[in-house]
Amino acid sequence: MTLIYIAITLKIQSKGCEFMSHITARSAYKSLVDRINRFPQGAPPSETLYKILSMLFSEKDAELVAKLPIKPFTVKTASRIWKMDTVTTEKILDKLSQNAILLDMDCDGVQQYVLPPPMMGFFEFSLMRTNHNLDQKLLSELFHQYLNVEEDFIKNLFFSSEIKLAKALVQEVVLSNENQVEIMDFERASYFIKTAKNISVSMCYCRHKMQHLGKSCSAPLDTCITFGSTAYSLAKHGYGRKIDTSEGLEIIHRAYEYNLVQCAENVRSGSSFLCNCCGCCCEGMIAARKFGMLHPVQTTAFIPKVIQDSCVGCGKCAKACPIAAIEMAKINKDTQLNRKIAKINEEICLGCGICVRNCHKKSIFLQRRKEQIITPVNSVHRIVLMAIEKGQLQELIFDNQAIASHRAMAAVLSVILKLPPIKQAMAIKQMKSVYLEKLISRLYKD
Repeated sequence: MTLIYIAITLKIQSKGCEFMSHITARSAYKSLVDRINRFPQGAPPSETLYKILSMLFSEKDAELVAKLPIKPFTVKTASRIWKMDTVTTEKILDKLSQNAILLDMDCDGVQQYVLPPPMMGFFEFSLMRTNHNLDQKLLSELFHQYLNVEEDFIKNLFFSSEIKLAKALVQEVVLSNENQVEIMDFERASYFIKTAKNISVSMCYCRHKMQHLGKSCSAPLDTCITFGSTAYSLAKHGYGRKIDTSEGLEIIHRAYEYNLVQCAENVRSGSSFLCNCCGCCCEGMIAARKFGMLHPVQTTAFIPKVIQDSCVGCGKCAKACPIAAIEMAKINKDTQLNRKIAKINEEICLGCGICVRNCHKKSIFLQRRKEQIITPVNSVHRIVLMAIEKGQLQELIFDNQAIASHRAMAAVLSVILKLPPIKQAMAIKQMKSVYLEKLISRLYKD
């Protein structure tokens, strides 16, 4: 009886330890989810998300990353937060960077790190790995479940803010002489390539994911372009290949031949990425097909127009359109002109110009949209605007772990000071900050 009692006791204790271990692990990942959601681009919690994070982060890594600042930070900052010596801290940060969980960058000779958001960030980087230390098929299935079945993440990513994360770019080869005069530099993919300090090309996350699901298309995989510090970090750790300007331009022109849409960060300068998106695999294009009128991706400043007299109704433009914004419709049911021509749904059209490229009769041309499209100046401007709309501005400014980052604080405040009065009022309401209110009122007095 005594032996039986001891055995039962040990079994209960073992089960108790397993239960406590599970609770502790769940707590670490919950803290990580909370940290991710302090940034304007968050990730709605779900069982699928926890499974994804458990594949990408060890329990200990999740616990540590959950404590990191929103803004870029140094080894010294992380060492203070984690209460570790700098040597151990640097080893951990370097390991996380090698796994593309963190991005490491050289900022004027100072090594800094930052946790990128999930999309256009560590979700995608995980499927750019080539060392096969992850079950990428399982990860692809989980991503598909989280993004394309549950959809809360996609809705939060594309529709929770008036300011969009990404914008479509017009295919420059179809621009007329008049268009060439009208188009702004930041509306061209070539502009971002020609002005980038670092350029890297990586495997397309979307098509790679679909490949593991047995649903990939024939479009090339090596089309995901990153710029600046993101490109530097990805190339450094083998998640991308460093390329020059000429190769970057070649990739764009190859993408044209596959009717891929160029999408960049929704900024005027310093875009961190340039995607070449197909309509069947790309998350943004899939969202545009499902929720077109809500414009998950910011449109270009152009809209295609059909010349009815010369359109022969061949349907090539409709077939090429990545978001199904074109249909072949009868021009007039009540007359002898009962023929089909291309009809463009301007409510959902991205204005990419792919239809213009595919019209051999030159019956489609691009025209400047009547409405003005406002594009944020840079990443800081975009993030601040999104944070204001989501009620998260205080997270950016009063990031407890990086409160001493005066440079980052100044960057955020400078954006706020340039906003229209209504947006400034929203910022003040969120911040409830006497300091910010006085700062803005002083600006108007001056």
